[in-house]
Amino acid sequence: MPSTSPIHNSRGAFRTPGTLYVVATPIGNREDITLRALRVFREVDLIAAEDTRHTRRFLRHHGVSGRFVSYQEHNEAKRTPELIKRLKGGAVIALVSEAGTPAVSDPGFRLVRAAIEAGVDVVPVPGACAAVCALSVSGLPTDAFVFVGFLPKKKGDRQRQLATLSVLKKTLIFYESPHRIRALVKEIQGVMGDRFAVICREMTKLHEEILRGSLSMLSLQLERRTEIKGECTLLVAGAADAPAFSEKDLMEELREAITKGDRSLSEISKETARRHGLSRRAVYEEALRVKNGL
Repeated sequence: MPSTSPIHNSRGAFRTPGTLYVVATPIGNREDITLRALRVFREVDLIAAEDTRHTRRFLRHHGVSGRFVSYQEHNEAKRTPELIKRLKGGAVIALVSEAGTPAVSDPGFRLVRAAIEAGVDVVPVPGACAAVCALSVSGLPTDAFVFVGFLPKKKGDRQRQLATLSVLKKTLIFYESPHRIRALVKEIQGVMGDRFAVICREMTKLHEEILRGSLSMLSLQLERRTEIKGECTLLVAGAADAPAFSEKDLMEELREAITKGDRSLSEISKETARRHGLSRRAVYEEALRVKNGL
């Protein structure tokens, strides 16, 4: 039977049974856990964890035990209705990912949405988040940013998304695995140009590392390494304000590219439009006029 004892929230008010707590846990350093989070873990009926063994070891370190159920990418579709049924029956459940804040590039969104639709009270217990941690020490603008997370695996989808992001003036935040970070840095440079960027690796851990510099500089540093370990957070500066670009400048740039003869008119138009934030169709029409006038 689920417990009927309420849990105090941060304002001291009582929470009724049938509550889902979304609890952030450390991304590395075990000390980066709040007192409130530990209390919630002690008092809930069930802990839905992405990695039950990892979470059990972590909580044991803090003298906390509990009942666990696995909730991860491969079983969330099946497990979500089971947990909703428990919540509606009065159970108090804590949702936790392997590290950081649940549902942020981790399992959890499906359960949170289902809980809201079922009228279940969903309560955040804030803490570590790799994206925000990296942003806070990046030196890049923090007033506006876009969290991208992991890019699509297919090259075409990835390139299209990067092209869309390239015109934004906000700081861009990506997640990437250590074995893919070299390729990602090069790919972003190829689409967006040689912007300032920051790589945060192994954050809050013993071998924490923060690399800052242009994408080309970071690429060179990564290429010199025989091995890269730890999940990486990559931050890239937003698009700079474009300098005045006249029709005369556009025609001259197109004339030079067309004269080289190494790319099709479509390719030239696409690249020129992306670089200057212009309409591809408008640039293509201008390119046709330039070509016909040669």
